[in-house]
Amino acid sequence: MEIEIATIGGYEEVGRQMTAVRAGNDVVIFDMGLNLSQVLIHDNVETERMHSLDLIDMGAIPDDRVMSDLEGDVQAIVPTHGHLDHIGAISKLAHRYNAPVVATPFTIELVKQQIESEQKFGVENDLVKMDPGETMSIGDTGQVELEFVNVTHSIIDAINPVLHTPEGAVVYGLDKRMDHTPVIGDPIDMERFREIGREGEGVLCYIEDCTNAGKQGRTPSESVARRHLKDVIYSLEDYDGGIVATTFSSHISRVTSLVEFAKDIGRQPVLLGRSMEKYSGTAERLDFVDFPDDLGMFGHRKSVDRTFKRIMNEGKENFLPVVTGHQGEPRAMLTRMARGETPYELDDGDKVVFSARVIPEPTNEGQRYQAEKLLGMQGARIYSDIHVSGHLNQEGHYEMLQALQPQHVIPAHQDMKGFSSYVDLCKSEGYKLGRDLHVTSNGNLIQLVE
Repeated sequence: MEIEIATIGGYEEVGRQMTAVRAGNDVVIFDMGLNLSQVLIHDNVETERMHSLDLIDMGAIPDDRVMSDLEGDVQAIVPTHGHLDHIGAISKLAHRYNAPVVATPFTIELVKQQIESEQKFGVENDLVKMDPGETMSIGDTGQVELEFVNVTHSIIDAINPVLHTPEGAVVYGLDKRMDHTPVIGDPIDMERFREIGREGEGVLCYIEDCTNAGKQGRTPSESVARRHLKDVIYSLEDYDGGIVATTFSSHISRVTSLVEFAKDIGRQPVLLGRSMEKYSGTAERLDFVDFPDDLGMFGHRKSVDRTFKRIMNEGKENFLPVVTGHQGEPRAMLTRMARGETPYELDDGDKVVFSARVIPEPTNEGQRYQAEKLLGMQGARIYSDIHVSGHLNQEGHYEMLQALQPQHVIPAHQDMKGFSSYVDLCKSEGYKLGRDLHVTSNGNLIQLVE
């Protein structure tokens, strides 16, 4: 059976992930993401109202025109998890393909919300839920099967999809870390990965996110970040001024920890910001978390400002707002607070806890720097980098290669500079550039089996 891979997006940058695998006449698309920094660099861009071609020209979503060079029919669109760099282009591109979107329940719910907010295209693809550990037949031959393997990442309900073909398995390895003690959900299913490496024809190809391939050691568990965060929040128990925290809105495990620790030190937690309300509200509705009954979640600007007024009236020392803006995004709550555009007044000595790292990208770094400077000018004291990455460090990469023993490896989720550490790592494991290690770019086709 012919096996061909189209590397469409995410092979020249971190963001706008999209890859297609053709097995015979059946094609499966993995991810359809947005490159958020290409949007943020423009003022007041509303992607919901924009045409896909304009967004492609901006470099914001994948240029999927290479799909016309793939013979066969798209049978499924499979996002790995709910981050925007993996689902953000579904509302712009999915309608071009007569195929269902297949994902885990939390991811499907986020995709549904993306589609509902879309104002340019009518997206009528079926949305199909599939749990980790389940499989689905692809096409009519009965020879190709899709499997979801549970992985751990900085968002709940993440999977690595595996396409089983007569020539071996294609494992799409974006994004994960090896967390054996996650705060929410099951540990990474390494046992299944090892089985896939030994079954039948083994693993034909492994496509891997190499974000942290240059970092030695292993990525710590979310339980490590939880202990660090607990230590910081508990140390502020006797402080009688304002404490504000920020983290990734989609990081439900971290938000849950912040809510719990706020209660522990006698403060009322409140979630503020549109995306904070969206992700946490969705997780609670789907029973992934059980927040306290009195937890307030407010996304609309007027309701957020009303909440800030209430906090000022009742005393900042009684509350712990968890807000959007950990990357210094211009319209996020923390940035508005830093600019003095909300009723919440920061005083000398007030604490701002960043339970997130800056995404290493110039737009984010500049915005975060500006936000921290503005917060400091108002007297705020900053606790930064209370976080663990959602991506594998070097030892995790070695472990995955040993578990799967793939015939071919394709680095992804980076630019050329970002690929270099992973290329060196693969070379040390016996892979050779141009033979079985394929460094590629957006818009290319790689024929693995002719």
